[in-house]
Amino acid sequence: MRGAVPRLSLTLLAAESGARLCAIIHYLVRGQLGWFGLTIACLVPGYAAQLLSILWFRADGRAPGCCLLALHLLQLGLWKRARWASCHGDSCRYWDVLRAEKGGGAGEVLAQLGDVCVLRLLEALLQTLPHLLLQAYVVVAVDPAGFIPGVSAGLSLLSLAWALVSYSHFTCLLKPGHLSPPAAVILCLLLWRTGMLGTRVLALVLFARLYSFWVFAVAGVHWLLMSFWLGAQQTDIVARPCRWKIFNCLLGAVYVFCYINVRPGPSKTRVAVFYAVSTWNVLCSTWM
Repeated sequence: MRGAVPRLSLTLLAAESGARLCAIIHYLVRGQLGWFGLTIACLVPGYAAQLLSILWFRADGRAPGCCLLALHLLQLGLWKRARWASCHGDSCRYWDVLRAEKGGGAGEVLAQLGDVCVLRLLEALLQTLPHLLLQAYVVVAVDPAGFIPGVSAGLSLLSLAWALVSYSHFTCLLKPGHLSPPAAVILCLLLWRTGMLGTRVLALVLFARLYSFWVFAVAGVHWLLMSFWLGAQQTDIVARPCRWKIFNCLLGAVYVFCYINVRPGPSKTRVAVFYAVSTWNVLCSTWM
């Protein structure tokens, strides 16, 4: 099952990137320069993940060459290497994960899989999610018959949901005594994440169509509530006070769309609070 995770991740990443390129060309050919520029702008946050990949190369004592820098400039660094924490040995790549499945040890496979999953999740939240929101708005409010923006939005939704599922799969493997979840569990997680993200994106897009910039006020209130709630939990992932506040603010923005467990132990209460606040936000949006 572990081998299926990087293979499916590669497939979805390639499909998402291809659909995004088609959307860019679609807007350019039709002269919709505004949507063309916004779609290009959604690519910019993804360079944060590419920069981390380059920094990890330097941390290993290997100066990135021109070819490697060009790959990261084209946002292909995740295909080449995906490091979040330090690994032992060679660079962690999707292809390395697949090769390690055949001849490497379990520890090496788990380390490489974790690096890929976490870095892909970062890239998905920074780049795929804004692209999904933009293309969904185009389909709902601007061009309901737009096939290419619709396909791009659908693949972005599926890719983002899979990034969350693969991260959950990795955290499950880290727990003592936990084996790789069966395919049925992975499928249920994927359906849950896809449905949760899809409904939230659709609700925000419909609200933006009806009330324009008021959607930022609603999302902002939700973001502040989630950030304060995370601060009250006293998460210890980040030790320094300044970085701890920044971390809570960034994760609070993510919690507008989906829940990510950042603390060990049972999470039923935290999930219940998350959905309670989310439901309240949706009701307030409806009443407006």
